[in-house]
Amino acid sequence: MVSATFLKRAQALLRIRNQLARECLAELLAVFVLILITLSGSAQTVTSSGTKGNFLTSYLSGALAVMVAIHMAGGVSGAHLNPAFSLALCLLAQFPWWKFPIFLTVQTLGAFLSAGAVYALYYDAIQYYSNGTLAVSGPRETASIFATYPADYLSLQNGFLDQVMGTGLLVAGVLAIGDHRNNSVPRGLEPVAVALLVFSIELSMGSNCGCPINPARDLGPRLFTYVAGWGSEVFSRGNGWWWVPVVAPLLGAVAGSSLYQLFVAFHHPPEESAAPARDGPGVERSIAIPLPARAPYGEK
Repeated sequence: MVSATFLKRAQALLRIRNQLARECLAELLAVFVLILITLSGSAQTVTSSGTKGNFLTSYLSGALAVMVAIHMAGGVSGAHLNPAFSLALCLLAQFPWWKFPIFLTVQTLGAFLSAGAVYALYYDAIQYYSNGTLAVSGPRETASIFATYPADYLSLQNGFLDQVMGTGLLVAGVLAIGDHRNNSVPRGLEPVAVALLVFSIELSMGSNCGCPINPARDLGPRLFTYVAGWGSEVFSRGNGWWWVPVVAPLLGAVAGSSLYQLFVAFHHPPEESAAPARDGPGVERSIAIPLPARAPYGEK
């Protein structure tokens, strides 16, 4: 009884009623959890020299993190998790443009904070593995735990195309998963379907640059490594690679959303009602344009 009374008082004191604030808090937590699990999987693989993980476990942990994050914030913020997907929703007139910079900031902040949490969690392992030197390149580099870097053979042009195609496939796939006028998945199973989509993209397109397909996922942790001791090389390595996983996924979102509309959504027969439908608090969608039910995404 005492516990229940305390919880009621705490809720009355701390409850936030402003819709935008609620969405930002949910999005922040969901991105934090997503990147925390994703980077932890990478840290375990790198610091153990591959004895306690590999690319498959890293990709699987990231995909399952997507599922958890969507469940965590889907009914409040829509669980965008990715500025590229927020942009796609803006282009489809399903998300107000004035909210885009706010969500972008919150998503990047969540990724930055989670990188700090992973550094604290694996601090001893990172120090032991790297012999106390936080390197961006070389046999004992640890910067790739947090941000993505291109393979030695990858040019900026090919890497840019890689990210446009990967993010475009992600966005088009999520739109299809949530398209109630197509072969959408049963309500409630969207997080599982999106997680499997992310996993398939990572398995098939991860070798070039680690498949970031999310500007916040890459920029937030990269900024953390810059201030935490890895230095400015986090921006110069790979011929200044850092801007590619920031810009290219945004173009990929434009391409993916446009292709799905042009090849599928625009050709659905008209429905009797054009009234807007609601998929959760603050998440409005138009019946005329397919949209993931409650939980859009973008990973790793």
